[in-house]
Amino acid sequence: MARVRVLVRPLAALTAGLLLIAGCGDSGKTSADKPGGKSGSASSGPVVVATTSWEAALAKAAGAKNVTSIVPPSIRHAPDYDLKPTDLTAVADADFVLYSPFEPFAGRIKEAAGSKAKMIELELDNAPAKTSANVTRLGKAFGTQKAAARWNASLTKEWDTLAKQVKATWPGGKAPAVTAQMFTTWAAKLAGARLVGTYGPEAVTAGQLSELTAKKPQFVLDNENMSTGTVLPGSGAKQVDIANYPGKDLDLQAVYRKAAAQMEKAFSAS
Repeated sequence: MARVRVLVRPLAALTAGLLLIAGCGDSGKTSADKPGGKSGSASSGPVVVATTSWEAALAKAAGAKNVTSIVPPSIRHAPDYDLKPTDLTAVADADFVLYSPFEPFAGRIKEAAGSKAKMIELELDNAPAKTSANVTRLGKAFGTQKAAARWNASLTKEWDTLAKQVKATWPGGKAPAVTAQMFTTWAAKLAGARLVGTYGPEAVTAGQLSELTAKKPQFVLDNENMSTGTVLPGSGAKQVDIANYPGKDLDLQAVYRKAAAQMEKAFSAS
């Protein structure tokens, strides 16, 4: 029992301190619906707190209604975000907490969640197979399997439509040669492009610059959320900045539509 008391007192103090400041200011968070759980309707489903809009969008796609993203979509590189006490308060009230292992604040998120919330670690990748697998997994966890299946079916249809649209803009009617950052290779696949090289997540070294330039890519598909600037200066390759994270609407399919539109514009101009 002595061990239990040692753990409870600090937790109670932390909770009290967080509640005092929980109402201060606009958190800048995004939500797919009004908060549920203790403060909302039981029929609205579980309360899901995601570290970023990417995990939040996956939860929404899986059928969750009460979804909150901790890191504001305006933060270009989510792992750089500094957690606030109010963020930890939201985590403490959640039924599910979604996070990615590459986020350095994941440990603090786990600690704040306590024993109530179920922690779900997600491997983030916008390749359609990975996205569908994540949505299916979350649908099973939330008890929203039918909604998840419907969304996955719509993703397949959307992907096929976008792929045809991008293909129609290939320069000279041929699949363009592209170099892609390791987390934007899905965009190269969507474009039906010839992937001649990859790089990252670190900045391209002098040796890599020479090697990638020698492969004569027509386009570079950079990662907007981890950009290090111009990737292949002097190569003549046109750079397209691809975003992996959804916006405030938590619409993951909008990420695919935006990337397709960007590549169509770049290809058509060549």
